[in-house]
Amino acid sequence: MDEDVLRKLAERLGPLHAKQRLGIETDSEAQILGQSLFLLHIRNWYPVPSVIRNTLKLTGLYWRGRRNTESILIKRNDVMFKNLPPLFDGFTILHISDMHVDMNEGAMRRLIELIGGMRYDLCVLTGDYRGKSFGPFAATLEGVARVRAHLNEPVYGVLGDHDTIQMVPGLEAMGIRMLLNECTVIERGDQQIYLAGIDDARHYRVDNIEKAALQIPHGEFSILLSHTPEIYRQAAHADFNLLLSGHTHGGQICLPGSIPIILDAVLPRRMGAGAWQYHGMSGYTSVGAGSSVVPVRFNCSPEITLHCLRRG
Repeated sequence: MDEDVLRKLAERLGPLHAKQRLGIETDSEAQILGQSLFLLHIRNWYPVPSVIRNTLKLTGLYWRGRRNTESILIKRNDVMFKNLPPLFDGFTILHISDMHVDMNEGAMRRLIELIGGMRYDLCVLTGDYRGKSFGPFAATLEGVARVRAHLNEPVYGVLGDHDTIQMVPGLEAMGIRMLLNECTVIERGDQQIYLAGIDDARHYRVDNIEKAALQIPHGEFSILLSHTPEIYRQAAHADFNLLLSGHTHGGQICLPGSIPIILDAVLPRRMGAGAWQYHGMSGYTSVGAGSSVVPVRFNCSPEITLHCLRRG
């Protein structure tokens, strides 16, 4: 661990959070590399990608699945809120999730083509920048930097379960403000909304919604960024108006009709992709711009999303 990176993380997040996250990462990586049965997961079990890839090649589907990963859709999601400040009526958020940049080069080239010249007021990234969940990450930062060069400011992000906290200084150096159990204010004229983000709640479980929401006055309009949508109950009962997330990939390999075989998330299936509601909170689960384990997609096109906030 680079001492300078550790110092920056401690200054940025506090020594306890940095130490906790790094310690869990180190333990997890040691168990993965040791092939511990307690942390055996399809994404980390070395033979799995080859087995899936070779099986798809034998069936003749592999290259079609690869082509599908580059067919990124631009989804539009209009969301109505009674308490949205009037000056934010029409405020548009570009939402990009699960890029896995180092294993989806073709998809990232297409992503860059799509975002060039796109109009929006704010960009949010909901995690999983890296392909693997351990090992070197220099190629990840290089890939993210290529995408970031084509994004309009401001850009905010959270970490996913594939991401190491050691990436934070590099991500912030390229102009992505990472929100790790933190909150910031977005202003328009004399009005404002609150944007909060939590650290990974899926694998590392270092999320703290209470800390993230601490600065938000009661009744103020607020948005929460989380890599996984699985914290929907906590977010709703913390009075967030909108939860933006990813992680599920919409299943990535789906049956006809976009029916996911596996979502890798503990939540109602209706929350596995697209827009949904829970109590008084609106939510959106992006199926992601990239792909995981093997860069293929079937019956589940990758996406980026433009969320338009409406008052009413």
